[in-house]
Amino acid sequence: MNRIIEAKSTELEKAIFYIFPEYCKGCGLCKEKCPNDVLKWSDKLGVYGTPTVEPKDEDGCIACKICEMVCPDCAIYIERKRKKKAAMY
Repeated sequence: MNRIIEAKSTELEKAIFYIFPEYCKGCGLCKEKCPNDVLKWSDKLGVYGTPTVEPKDEDGCIACKICEMVCPDCAIYIERKRKKKAAMY
């Protein structure tokens, strides 16, 4: 049986942050390794009944993808936004 896993997304200045609550076990590695302390515990519970994470600061995220890389359960995906090109007149 195929099952679709839903992601919760948050649009940030430099990226779109996706969390898959069904994969997150609330280990906190992403929070610990974030260089700008952008992540906080959310009210949404993950697969083990532990809190998942969510961004607390739209401007603080630099889209470095460290949270995505350290997540042992692939519960985070960061989609970097393309830089807007300056108009040339």
